[in-house]
Order: sequence, then C-alpha cells, then structure tokens
Amino acid sequence: MRNYFVGGLVALSLIASSAVAGKVVAEVNGKKIRSEDLAGVLGQSGMRFDQLPPQIKERVVDQAIERELLKEHALHSGIESTREYQEALRKLKGDLALEVWMRKQYESVHVSDSEARKFYKENLDKFKQPEMVHARHILVKSEEEAREIINELRHTPKSHLKEKFIELAKTKSVGPSARRGGDLGFFKRGQMVQEFSDAAFSLREGDFTKRPVKTQFGYHIIYVEEKKPPRIIPFSQVKERIKQQLKMQKFQEKVKEVAERLKKRARIKKHL
Repeated sequence: MRNYFVGGLVALSLIASSAVAGKVVAEVNGKKIRSEDLAGVLGQSGMRFDQLPPQIKERVVDQAIERELLKEHALHSGIESTREYQEALRKLKGDLALEVWMRKQYESVHVSDSEARKFYKENLDKFKQPEMVHARHILVKSEEEAREIINELRHTPKSHLKEKFIELAKTKSVGPSARRGGDLGFFKRGQMVQEFSDAAFSLREGDFTKRPVKTQFGYHIIYVEEKKPPRIIPFSQVKERIKQQLKMQKFQEKVKEVAERLKKRARIKKHL
C-alpha cells in the first residue's frame, strides 16, 4: 500500500491539532495570530514556539506578522481571480478532501481485543524474546593491565563488587561506555563480537570474568548485572501495538478496495 496513506494520517493529525486554540502571540489589523499558526515560520525545525528562547520568539513573531500582512496584501491584489490561484485552490481542495476522508476511514476501523489475541496466538514466534544479558565492561589496551584490574576485583568484597567495577570502568576503561561505568545495557547473543558474547553469557549474575577477554578492540573485563531467560512477551504488553498494526492493515485494505472499485468505473488513460 502506498506511503501516502500513512503520510496523510500524519498530516491530518497536524490539522486536527491546529484546531486547538493556542496562546495569542500578536494581532494584525484585528486578526489574532496564535502560537499554533506559526508552523509556516518554524517550518521543518520540529521546534515548538514555547520551547524557543525569548529573542528567537520575538523574531518568529515578527516574521509571522510580516507573513500575515503579505497575505492580506496578496488577497487585496486580485490574485484570487487569476488562473494560477484557481488551479492551486482546486488542487488544495482535492488534497484536503482526500486527507479528511482518509482520516474518517481510519477512525471508522475498529479492532477488538479478541482479534488482537487471535493474531497473538497465531504469531507467537513474532513475540519471542531471546535470552538477554545486562553487562558492564572495562576495556584496556594491554593484557597485563587487564590482569591487574581482575586481581583488584578478586580482592573486593562481593557486597561492593558492582560499585568497585563501576569505579574502575570510569577511571581505567578506554571504551566509550566508560563514563557510564562500563554499562552496555541488555543485549542478546550475536549483538556483540563472539568472544565477548560467549564470555558474557557464560557468567552468572553478579560475577565477572577471571581472565581477560581479547577482541579486536583490546582486552575486556566483563561484569554481569542481570540475565533474562528466553520468553514469550505476554499479550498484555503487546496488545495495543497489535491493535494499532491490525487497524492500519484494515484501513489500508479498506482504502485499496474503494480505489479498485473506483478504477473499474473510471475512464483512465495513461500517457507514459
């Protein structure tokens, strides 16, 4: 299905949001300019007016005022009677009609919990989560330094091991995760180089490698914080995601069906 279905919904969400009255930021010849009217000035920046620093806000408002004055001037210039304006207006009306129609079609689509559950049961493979491990590491350049760090960790009480590991990672590791205490978060097999992955998954929670693990990056000491066994993600955690996926699928099928029906009744010529 063509991407313009999704793009249309995004555009419509913007249209819908613009209907919500915002803060009045200026008045031009009696017409109020509200914060949500500034999209034409802010463009593709993605910034919201209330997020801007004061000096930028003033510049944006000044541009919006100029824009409003120029629009008034254009309308009073007789531009509406020109062929270019009429053609642009017809195109705009058609595009807007399509956008609003598609939004209504999308909103009319409903997916029940039972439909979502049926999809879940028939596609359990999609919701399998492999074994995961949450690890930290210390990366150094030489095997000798790695062994010295391991020896220091060996003499650290178990109750202070994690704290000590984080401290050493911050002060001795040359890897980019050093500032996070060597934290790599959760990862599955295959996400890390094989030597590193094999060592990490062989450890128990709260344990660390007693020998340096060599990779192309250097020598690692690995500490495992937590392990998660393989599992199937519960339906309750993915229900809404499934319903949104099925809703979009139904919507696309519905629009496709209407488009095919209209094609059969239309007089169509292609000039390629």
